[in-house]
Amino acid sequence: MSQDWPSWLPLRGNLRELSAYGAPQLPADAVLNTNENPYAPSPELAQAIAARVLTVASTLNRYPDRDALALRTKLAEFVNNLSATSFTSRNIWAANGSNEIIQSLFLAFGGGSAIGFTPSYSMHPLIARVCQVAWTNGSRRADYSLDIDSAVAQIQSSKPSLTFITTPNNPTGSAVTFDEIEKLAINTPGLLVVDEAYAEFSDEASAITLIEKYPHVVVIRTMSKAFSFAGARVGYLVAHPSVIDAMFLVRLPYHLSALTQAAAEVALDFSTELLATVDQLRSARNQMAQELEELGLTVLPSSANFLLFTGFEQSSPELWQALLDRGVLIRDVGLLGYLRVTIGNVAENKKFIDSLSACLGVEI
Repeated sequence: MSQDWPSWLPLRGNLRELSAYGAPQLPADAVLNTNENPYAPSPELAQAIAARVLTVASTLNRYPDRDALALRTKLAEFVNNLSATSFTSRNIWAANGSNEIIQSLFLAFGGGSAIGFTPSYSMHPLIARVCQVAWTNGSRRADYSLDIDSAVAQIQSSKPSLTFITTPNNPTGSAVTFDEIEKLAINTPGLLVVDEAYAEFSDEASAITLIEKYPHVVVIRTMSKAFSFAGARVGYLVAHPSVIDAMFLVRLPYHLSALTQAAAEVALDFSTELLATVDQLRSARNQMAQELEELGLTVLPSSANFLLFTGFEQSSPELWQALLDRGVLIRDVGLLGYLRVTIGNVAENKKFIDSLSACLGVEI
């Protein structure tokens, strides 16, 4: 809820009616509301990070590498192995989670307007507003899928400097195909920002491979989800070097701490281990979708590590609270008649299905 601000506080008028972003952080047996990876880093990785942090700790009286060159080089190597590209550190920018990247894109390129197709990641329009960039809520089909021809028409009508596409989309889970993204790239002025926070959970090819042909395509990725690294806050941008150079114009000095850089560098050395849970979570996602349908619910097709479902008789807030009362925390994303659940570990998923069936009065 927004609050009543004191009259003496010179808060900008376009912020006064806003509420701070954030998923509820509440105690629960199964915390399935923030799309985290439920599998913690291994003891071996934790020890490797601790050893590296111990080394870095002896130099904390000095500022970190302002350009995070070692980390960006490692990220370029990771991306190249992932997509058979030949990027260098000049194509990579690392930041405090993908949200800082989004904010920096608005700061650098928000002189015009921006468009995204809602419902989608709610931080896109929120950060646009904070950065005082005019935002257009583009429309989707009634089932929340993206009509590419309609999207192209909306883009050409609004002529934005920034166009946001989230794939897989949050909160719906749907993916935009590689061919559809290329069609958007051909028809998009300004920058086409492809937010791929959940790309590892999808079968679709990454838009990263479009950058060489379409230098106005920029791709946001994160280590928070598939990498089990949400607590470290590391996101990265893959883009043409000119876009990366612009990021340095708007970034805060020393924005990525030495500890964060060190931890992320070690995690990239363990990338095979960290990404090993992706197939496990995809399989659990498909199983949970089937179980939800067996409860008589409708589940939107998902290429992410979460499911959006509907078909229950209670209101979304009522069912959300009923589940929380049983120790299960999921997400009310503000879509009437829908709730979103993150795929957890085996015990968490069972707790969710058992609790949901009890709330619905359905025997399993």
